[in-house]
Amino acid sequence: MRRDLYTADHEAFRDTVRIFLAKEVTPHHEQWEKDGVVSRAAWRAAGRQGLLGLAVPTEYGGGGVDDFRYSALLIEEFARAGASGMALSLHNDIVGPYLTRLATDEQKRRWLPGYTSGDLITAIAMTEPGAGSDLQGIRTTAADRGDHYLLNGTKTFISNGILADLVVVVARTTPDGGSSGQSLLVVERGMEGFERGRNLDKIGQKAQDTAELFFEDVKVPKENLLGEENKAFTALMGHLAQERLAIAVGAAAAAEHILEVTTTYVKEREAFGRPLSRLQHIRFEIAEMATECAVTRSFVDRCIIEHTHGRLHATHASMAKWWATELQKRVVDRCLQLHGGYGYMTEYPVARAFLDGRIQTIYGGTTEIMKEIIGRSLLA
Repeated sequence: MRRDLYTADHEAFRDTVRIFLAKEVTPHHEQWEKDGVVSRAAWRAAGRQGLLGLAVPTEYGGGGVDDFRYSALLIEEFARAGASGMALSLHNDIVGPYLTRLATDEQKRRWLPGYTSGDLITAIAMTEPGAGSDLQGIRTTAADRGDHYLLNGTKTFISNGILADLVVVVARTTPDGGSSGQSLLVVERGMEGFERGRNLDKIGQKAQDTAELFFEDVKVPKENLLGEENKAFTALMGHLAQERLAIAVGAAAAAEHILEVTTTYVKEREAFGRPLSRLQHIRFEIAEMATECAVTRSFVDRCIIEHTHGRLHATHASMAKWWATELQKRVVDRCLQLHGGYGYMTEYPVARAFLDGRIQTIYGGTTEIMKEIIGRSLLA
């Protein structure tokens, strides 16, 4: 089925992304997985290619085009390449909006040029050992000390945690203020008291650095307050729809890709003297997955269009996130089964997809949280 949401300019950008992947990512990804981190050179290469800060104004070195469809193309191509190491979507689609919409002119001049060049890699620190999807449970504090905040707390599961030069930290600036007492502070590499823990050993996405972060009496200048004090929760809620849509886009593309790989495999692999594709059960499996992927693609594409026009409702973003990620999990699992013993071997794409994709139903809000959001919106 033809997709109508992309123009010729978008497809030209897709070609650029594919060339970048072939030259700067795919040849190095296996080494990055061994290292547990992507090289900074790859981030700078992404900056030179114009893949960072797509929506950032051109005066700061960005693309100057606030059109999520370009981000969607980038996410799709990285998903299809199995390139789980470079967290470009985190940089562009999750952290980026905070910097472009909340930062002061002085902050933009200070941070955005490095952000778009790849010299300043970003992360956002929300999750804590005792607070995951429940952002109201955050315990990290930032006490007002006149010209600075004194930041104390621990964050965990922070993507880009090892590489990050700028970390947007969610902290309590009013201890008893509940969700209305949280603020966003930008912590910069080298600030005294800011320490990184271990690069966490995950079951998948081995090339993507994920770390614990520790803040002990970190003096964060008032100039590094992002947005208004005590208004973080509102900002977080306003940006989560794009984050969840971005995850859904990647999930749909990953499911489609691994289904394509498996369809080719069952045509070539023989059992009992004939290709697996000649068995009715195999054909039914492929037919079911193809139909589910097509239906999911239709809804996700519609959400992309709605978001491009500023009309995407948080409920629909939650629907897209939970449905597409659960579909990805189901499709990859079924495709691995169709590969038989070879599916368990990590040199096969389906095995890597099985490990890399499992996190999709967890980060950005678990499936259960997505259902709760949807249910509340319908039954309020």
